[in-house]
Amino acid sequence: MPFQPVKFYQTGSFVAGNRLLDPEERTVQADAGRSNTLTSGHRACQGCGEALGARYALDAAMRATQNRLIAANATGCLEVFSTPYPETSWQLPWMHSLFGNAPAVATGIAAALRVKGRADVRVVGQAGDGGTVDIGLGCLSGMFERNDDVLFICYDNEAYMNTGVQRSGATPPAARTATTAAVGSEPGNVFGTGKFLPLIAMAHEIPYVATATIADLHDIEYKVERAMSMHGARYLHLLVTCPLGWGCESSQSIEVARLATQCGLFPVFEAEHGSVIASTKIRRRVSVEEYLRPQKRFAHLFGPGGRPDVIAHLQRIADQRIARFGLIEGGHLDNDGAHAETNGADGRHAGAR
Repeated sequence: MPFQPVKFYQTGSFVAGNRLLDPEERTVQADAGRSNTLTSGHRACQGCGEALGARYALDAAMRATQNRLIAANATGCLEVFSTPYPETSWQLPWMHSLFGNAPAVATGIAAALRVKGRADVRVVGQAGDGGTVDIGLGCLSGMFERNDDVLFICYDNEAYMNTGVQRSGATPPAARTATTAAVGSEPGNVFGTGKFLPLIAMAHEIPYVATATIADLHDIEYKVERAMSMHGARYLHLLVTCPLGWGCESSQSIEVARLATQCGLFPVFEAEHGSVIASTKIRRRVSVEEYLRPQKRFAHLFGPGGRPDVIAHLQRIADQRIARFGLIEGGHLDNDGAHAETNGADGRHAGAR
């Protein structure tokens, strides 16, 4: 997201949101005419990061397409809490697919629109990390290879939350889930398993890949609108906190998501055709421990009999990601934690925020 000058308004002016900004600079949510694509009445848990992320992402996509948008939604939390039969909270053409074929369904919609000559109508595919990283990976890879004109959004809450908090391919190391118990020599999810799907998407050299979190809602809007300005296969990986599965307070959803970026475990960046073109710099670096402590899924790493060795391993992973994506202005940490000079991810700082 480009820099936006901070404006200090007079307190007590009853100004809501950022409505004193020029219209083109305002967030979608500051517009009284916003589409409210995911409207009230859904059954999301209190503090659900997925509901927040989906609302901002889809409202931004609707604005970018002048409300000419169709969504294909995989089975998962987002589908279940938004469409309990016979009700729905969606206010756009919306199609429910199976757990693993949302990319293929979105591809079919795009193909049908192309045959009908409807270049003005765009398509978004949606799924959680289970339906994207695991069950739907084959369909998604096919969508990328064909360069289908679809923006696919993964709402990553790092486990199969809808079916009982089972481990997914996006579950971080050492996290406790219903299928990765906090026992044994490697408590929680085993190190070296899973995958970071944005890198797999980049390997397909599709037009646009980006990551974002609910800690920066304007960044979500910016990246969705940028993606909708392009054609071909595009991918947005959105980190969304889950108070139920992560074991954090519902009031901490945005704070915990911010800590994920500021410790370096979740890098926020943009890539085009396989190369990183921009990364969001860490403003106030925190330790991995500060990110882990508010979450009960990592409680076994602290207190009597804790695992400082596991925490240190996670810190090394964060340091490596900081270096890989150039998340510290003017340099990065090498594998030993020492400062080393660099030109940032992909050898440049273009668009760094």
